[in-house]
Amino acid sequence: MRAKSNADFIYKLKIVEEEADESQFFLEILEKISPIEDLKKEIGVLIKESNELVAIIVASLKTARLNK
Repeated sequence: MRAKSNADFIYKLKIVEEEADESQFFLEILEKISPIEDLKKEIGVLIKESNELVAIIVASLKTARLNK
């Protein structure tokens, strides 16, 4: 990510957070409607990883805001 300023970096990270959150939402829908149990397990793993990524992004946002 090439940010021109700290404010631009925060703005871009916020977009990343929103997109990751939306992806997680659709994974949760897929998990609920999937008729295949093995597929539900795989999607569950992706949801867990998505949660971890969102947590990292949120922590990065907090740090960037503190360093403003």
